[in-house]
Amino acid sequence: MTVDAKVLATNLISAVPFARTVGIEITDVRVDGDDISATATLPDEERLHNHVAGPHAGAIFTLGETASGAVVMAAFGEHLALGTPLAVRSDIAYRKLAAGPVQAVARLGRPVSEVLAELAAGERPEFPVAIEVTRADGAVTTEMTVVWTIRPHR
Repeated sequence: MTVDAKVLATNLISAVPFARTVGIEITDVRVDGDDISATATLPDEERLHNHVAGPHAGAIFTLGETASGAVVMAAFGEHLALGTPLAVRSDIAYRKLAAGPVQAVARLGRPVSEVLAELAAGERPEFPVAIEVTRADGAVTTEMTVVWTIRPHR
């Protein structure tokens, strides 16, 4: 499967106005078999800050969820005729104080073929996308998982 990272990033950010509002940029998308990842960045802007002058928890969540969405589109974008991807639930842990610009790296947690097989069988598959958010010095500030589904078109 070949993914044009630039086109995917442009399409995702234009389809999700809130990600555009907070200034998220998808900077990388990689597909190597079932190893599918995406990187997104959040700028360091005062309008996004919390009470300790770092990015607000909501902005960090949005960054991680957007990176996970880029993974979903890279993995399943060519199969959208079969169903609609939707975030089902998420878990987030804030580990260290975030400051400055932050970056989220998201990775698909299940083989694409398994998810597509469930979808073809008429099921509504769920699959996790794990995300790490880091600050410029490389420290992991946030760990997050977003569980996605593909709701079949019926």
